[in-house]
Amino acid sequence: MRELNLEATIDLLNSIMEFELAGVVRYTHYSLMVNGPNRIPIVSFFKTQATESLTHALQAGEILTGLEGHPTLRIAPIEETFPHSVEDILRESLTHEKTALSLYKSLLDTVADASVYLEEFARTIISQEELHGMELRKMLRDFNGR
Repeated sequence: MRELNLEATIDLLNSIMEFELAGVVRYTHYSLMVNGPNRIPIVSFFKTQATESLTHALQAGEILTGLEGHPTLRIAPIEETFPHSVEDILRESLTHEKTALSLYKSLLDTVADASVYLEEFARTIISQEELHGMELRKMLRDFNGR
């Protein structure tokens, strides 16, 4: 096993916290903006996403403090695009999930062969983020004419 790059790991965990906390705000906002005949299940979906983002932020923060890091108080920037059709917010959600996936893959690369626990944490979240991406792509199929 190689030695864990503590500074890089802490920096990534802070970036993950910032991004996941932004996800809480983003998905809460989306849940409030949904209109139309499918509102109820889509609102439920976004509320679940917000809760999961908070859980991921807390998990990252617990690991970060376990590594003697200091958790950030910042939240990643959130662009308000204003179109709030279901298709628009699903597409924005897919972009958000792709970015989250990238962050967790960076974490996995950073901790590989240095910490089994951190590798497993990253892999678990990567699996969840990939599943979210698949779900969002399925939801978007109605808008793609398929």
